[in-house]
Amino acid sequence: MTVTMLLAILELPGLSSLKDKRRIVHSLRDRLIRTYKVSVAEVDLQNSHSFSQIGVALVSNDKVYGERVMQKVLAFLENHLPGRVADVQIHSEIYETPPQENM
Repeated sequence: MTVTMLLAILELPGLSSLKDKRRIVHSLRDRLIRTYKVSVAEVDLQNSHSFSQIGVALVSNDKVYGERVMQKVLAFLENHLPGRVADVQIHSEIYETPPQENM
């Protein structure tokens, strides 16, 4: 089993309220979930008007596939964000399944 994660800081300049920021982040989150079948959450900077940190995760059986999906997620963010992606990290963890005994 492979868990691939993307952690990104989003810069959202020109917003005057947390309500505006949350509307944008919530919309991006919903679109990412629908389009790429990933889990998404705002994980930090919730009280900042102009920055947000989101985490995206995907469980699969292939590291290459997971990282390819995260590259598509990053491209989506770069193309649809009314700001810029200030920092991004993509990481995969591989978890080995213990051998099963015959029953």
